[in-house]
Amino acid sequence: MDTTVIQQDIAQADAVNALAEALGPKGLLRDHGDCDRYASDQSGLLGDRPVAVLRPASTEDVSRALAICSQYRIGVVPQGGRTGLSGGACSPQGAVVLSTERMSGVVEIDREAMTLTALAGTPLEAVQDAARAAGLDYPVDIGARGSATIGGTIATNAGGIRVLQHGMTRANVLGLEAVLADGSVVSRLGKTVKDNSGFDLKQLFIGSEGTLGVVTKAVLQLRRHVPQSALALFALPNHAAALACLAAARQRFGTRIRAFEGMWPDYWDFVCHETSLATAPIAGRHGFYLLIEVEAEAAETNEELEMFFAELFEQGLVEDGVLAKSLAEMQALWSVREAVGEVDDDFGHHVNFDIGVSPSDLGAFCDAADAVLATLPDALGVLKVGHVGDGNVHLLVAHNGSSAAEDQVEAAIYGLLREWQGAVTAEHGVGRIKSRWLGHCRSPEELALMRGLKAQMDPLGILNPSALFMPEDI
Repeated sequence: MDTTVIQQDIAQADAVNALAEALGPKGLLRDHGDCDRYASDQSGLLGDRPVAVLRPASTEDVSRALAICSQYRIGVVPQGGRTGLSGGACSPQGAVVLSTERMSGVVEIDREAMTLTALAGTPLEAVQDAARAAGLDYPVDIGARGSATIGGTIATNAGGIRVLQHGMTRANVLGLEAVLADGSVVSRLGKTVKDNSGFDLKQLFIGSEGTLGVVTKAVLQLRRHVPQSALALFALPNHAAALACLAAARQRFGTRIRAFEGMWPDYWDFVCHETSLATAPIAGRHGFYLLIEVEAEAAETNEELEMFFAELFEQGLVEDGVLAKSLAEMQALWSVREAVGEVDDDFGHHVNFDIGVSPSDLGAFCDAADAVLATLPDALGVLKVGHVGDGNVHLLVAHNGSSAAEDQVEAAIYGLLREWQGAVTAEHGVGRIKSRWLGHCRSPEELALMRGLKAQMDPLGILNPSALFMPEDI
């Protein structure tokens, strides 16, 4: 008689009982209905019901919980707001979920050092609001700001619309506290801007998707808050003109460029004409659409943007444009770009690629992608929208709904991306959905080093099992 399953069930029950004792009645959920709510994120990948949901209230709680999970060899899936699009927060079979939802709050704002210290479960929007109340700004901004947590944005190295100006999350974290797989706490929460004392260990945890440790607290670098901005939408003949506009904008506005977002005609037509997701603020059909937002240092910034448009128009780089004259008009212009988050129902079955190439290659890569997809009979349409300044495009490819079609589309696009030396994920993380494609943008030597770090820091493989790495890689 095979007693392996029975032994696993007994060990699992013992582990849950030990966790319940360590975390208290508010710190653990085991009811099936409660657990089901934590099984999946927003990626569309369906996770398994977790064995239990851990809800620690402090770093000490996390330390005790991971020590117990390590003792019983129970997999642990760290979760923030579950807003991820790569399946990184989906629960595999036999694992517990560790939610940071009770670890929320701003610990301190230091105006002189321009830093904010927050617990990992604090929503990004709460951090932004606290910083602005102090006359400062935390510049990382994504559409899911109301639900996404600071710990989650750190674990995935979140990007967003302001990367061109302030960089990704990695560039905005000064200090970090994390708990390792065995319960050890690594804490360096200093505010020192210049620290060249050996390895910068916090960088191991930023972007590692909870596979090396669980982030519990962070010191964030704040920026000067400039509440006003000017926003314009330009219609261009092609993507090459967008790159020329970017070079000209950098000359005129420098670091004041807050956002530089691009929309291809296929996306524009879909959200503005084929559906009612957005209203077209510019008439006619053009080869490319560009949204540019600039910090308003002075009252003349709107006029400055108008002059910029006039110069570009004379050069033949833009064909039409509209300048937002009010907050309502700004929201209307942004709604066209942000409609990408609402296309799922209307677009049907599709693969949502979040890929990056050199900004100078972005237009040519998208042309190549269109050509490749045109050869696939099961590829039924494509939408392209993204961040022109950093080479990140969100490529949505519709298909007939079969797994075979999905595999074919992914193989074609990721194969092309490997030729262009791009990244299979630019800002959403690898998670579980893209792990099999990681080798398309990382060399065998890089993958071996990643696996070595994982084996050193999590020798039992309990931290976010099956995320980032394929099971056979660890």
